[in-house]
Amino acid sequence: MADKDIALMAHLMRRAGFGATRGELETRVAKGYEATVEELLNPESQEPVDLYDLLRYQPWTWKPGTIQGMGHASWLYRMIKTKAPLQEKLALFWHGVFATGVSKVDHWDEIVDMVDMLREKGMGSYRDLLLEVAKNPAIIYWLDNNENHANAVNENWGRELLELFSMGVGNYTEDDVRQCSRAFTGWTITPKLPRFPMGRFDWFFEYREEDHDDGEKTFLGQTGRFNGEDVIDIICRQPATAQFISRHLYNFFVADEPQVPAWSVTPPRDPEAIDTLAATFTENDYDIRSVLRVLFNSDFFKEASFKRLKNPAEVVVGTLRMVGGAEFPAPGLGNLARQTGYMGQDLMNPPSVEGWHTGPEWINSGSLMRRTNFFADLVGEIDRPGIQDIIGRLKAQGDLSPEDFVDACLDLMGPLDIDRNARAELVDHASEGGSLGWDSEQESESSSQRIGEMLQLVVSLREYQFA
Repeated sequence: MADKDIALMAHLMRRAGFGATRGELETRVAKGYEATVEELLNPESQEPVDLYDLLRYQPWTWKPGTIQGMGHASWLYRMIKTKAPLQEKLALFWHGVFATGVSKVDHWDEIVDMVDMLREKGMGSYRDLLLEVAKNPAIIYWLDNNENHANAVNENWGRELLELFSMGVGNYTEDDVRQCSRAFTGWTITPKLPRFPMGRFDWFFEYREEDHDDGEKTFLGQTGRFNGEDVIDIICRQPATAQFISRHLYNFFVADEPQVPAWSVTPPRDPEAIDTLAATFTENDYDIRSVLRVLFNSDFFKEASFKRLKNPAEVVVGTLRMVGGAEFPAPGLGNLARQTGYMGQDLMNPPSVEGWHTGPEWINSGSLMRRTNFFADLVGEIDRPGIQDIIGRLKAQGDLSPEDFVDACLDLMGPLDIDRNARAELVDHASEGGSLGWDSEQESESSSQRIGEMLQLVVSLREYQFA
């Protein structure tokens, strides 16, 4: 099994999922790269996550309501347990695009429902997804479309639909924003009965025809008595939409781009790649699965290893999946779910409709310390099954010189290609204990502890922060 095959598969699984253990990588390499891509693109072929254990041991996750900081614990559990990682990764992607937060909605259940919808619809037609988003109660409230009336137009939803969800700044006029907003008058919410005597009222989407402005509208050069669905159809046909969504996909799955507000004045880092994705988007009737198939099989994707800074969800979920032992919903799940927020990505509660700024903006002195400590604490727990597997693989190689010891750890944790000086420092540290040996029980125990220490040093490297 060639090292380059393992490295390429590791790259795919970091981007299309949350990383993979060496055993999983070897299994997938044997299956083949293109076959793995197809498996990832067809999550329905995988056994879904069974939430029974979660609800049995953490019943509050069913309807978190307004429990402080706990609403996304069930999502973390899904990301850890899933056998269809791209499905969860894509839900995370769309959550960043259609950013909607509990800070205003003040009701975890509605945001959970929205993420469930993104999981279900996220790999299909962008047009259908956009329509579902427009009817989603959480985003209707988040962007005030419940205050958008035929006789008093509110432009908040209409503006963000064009600016952040579809076309981007510079591809529409202020009058287009007004006409778009008119088309969505009457798209509102109505409360359901609460599930519990003291529960929060959930919401339904409701279309109120009597509150809809049915007059003639001119939007993006077309005139008619448009409703919201008509506007979404017009938006999807715009070349700007294909470019905008393709750039979002490139930024999330391939390599870090500038922040979204700069896109109207800053060209993409790889215009040809964006054009390829945009053409696929248009030719396949806005089908996201088709775009991702082209993306993951492209040279520009395969050559982009370690060109994206990991977002906090990737840090937390990827580490937990690698070390193992978090598959059971034990006490502490809520605390684990909070970790992404400590690192700057409070899931289900983005800072604004713009979502999170990515790339270098994930890192500051506080978040970097949180990341490094989180990595180091977990890989230092040598009894975890994932770390035991790494120890077993090193033991199978027999006695190892300090240089071979370091290189084996870098290989199993990546494979990682690190700076020469950083490698020299790791070798100096390994040399203090001499060769790694397994001749006696005492020596095996010492070697296991040394491996844990070495892994802690590896995850503190700059290179480990990148996907």
